[in-house]
Amino acid sequence: MTSASTLLHTVTPAGALDVDRIRADFPILQVRINDKPLAYLDNAASSQMPKQVIDRLVRYQSSEHANIHRAVHALSEKATAEYEGARRKIQRFINAKEEREVIFTRGTTDSVNLVMHGYGRAFLGDGDEIIVSQLEHHSNIVPWQMLCEEKGARLRVIPCNDAGELLLDEYARLFNANTRFVAITHVSNALGTINPVKDMIVTAHRHGVPVLVDGAQAVPHMKVDVQDLDCDFYAFSGHKMCGPTGIGVLYGKAQLLAKMKPFEGGGDMILSVTFEKTTYNAIPYKFEAGTPPIAAAVALGATVDYLEGVGLDRIAAHEHELLTYANEAFAQLKGVRIVGTARNKAGVLSFTLQGVHPHDVGTILNEDGVAVRTGHHCAQPVMQRFGVPATVRASFYLYNTFAEVDALVAGIRRVQKIFG
Repeated sequence: MTSASTLLHTVTPAGALDVDRIRADFPILQVRINDKPLAYLDNAASSQMPKQVIDRLVRYQSSEHANIHRAVHALSEKATAEYEGARRKIQRFINAKEEREVIFTRGTTDSVNLVMHGYGRAFLGDGDEIIVSQLEHHSNIVPWQMLCEEKGARLRVIPCNDAGELLLDEYARLFNANTRFVAITHVSNALGTINPVKDMIVTAHRHGVPVLVDGAQAVPHMKVDVQDLDCDFYAFSGHKMCGPTGIGVLYGKAQLLAKMKPFEGGGDMILSVTFEKTTYNAIPYKFEAGTPPIAAAVALGATVDYLEGVGLDRIAAHEHELLTYANEAFAQLKGVRIVGTARNKAGVLSFTLQGVHPHDVGTILNEDGVAVRTGHHCAQPVMQRFGVPATVRASFYLYNTFAEVDALVAGIRRVQKIFG
């Protein structure tokens, strides 16, 4: 891919990622789109899988698969060991205090809904208040609205400034005697803003209020320590961190999970069943009804191995360099508005192009092999706050290159020429 912008990245800092070697791990990056090299810049929606994870998934399906728990035959015992081994890997990855605090779910959305049903429906009632932020993904808004409608509770919203940063003084003022829960995103999927969740958790705990953190956009890109954050719940998805779809994690403090009711009923979440009474299993199994996504969980364990092998700090540093480079390149473009300019920001560049609908921008970029996301990004309140119906979003990950940023910039220039 040839360099198309007027900026050249020529210096590789000591300790930087060997991006060429990393890219060799991702078979899909060899795909060509319209006979152009694929520049995959849609990582905030879903990242790609390295061959190490793909191979682990295939090996499990080819030679290890069986249903887990209870059976005594060899394949079932092997599958059970691999499934529970993946749980322990994730426990270490996020530094949960106990492995039973790690619950496998279908993804972040499923995790948030589990907390809404299991905790919210049990402990929130008429007149209670739930604090969310203006930067939330719909998955961390809609479940709480549903709870408010059912229980007569009220949603309170933390506003953000023109840079896309939450107003922490306003957040502190939202707390009162009726505040019962806080649900906030760690990193905005639409803007890339990294919220100071540790400080926000301290504020909530000062009022005796538990906090759920949506970490879907954080866990893939930075080291997350749930004990250091002292969050009560933390949710994330496998497919945004080089893992498979259909698998996610809910971390919860054991004492809270133990008090919660199950979200779903069925096999494996029970100790005993009669027609008169069901006794629920211990955590985490109480929340893992039915046959779980065993293969995906095992592959997620391999994903953790891969990311730890690369190094989360190195990944974050590389993405920061890409974002800095992209911001400098965009500064040379006329008619481009970057939406979300927070000082502390992840590798997300959300923008609009004067006189051109984001979908048209995305369509033309696709002709050049550049994959970006266009639309409201399941964050319509963010779009409303900034007065736009949609944006174009480029989001970076460990395998992206400066040449791909150049291709993005060249594509935008071509869009401007077509619509000029």
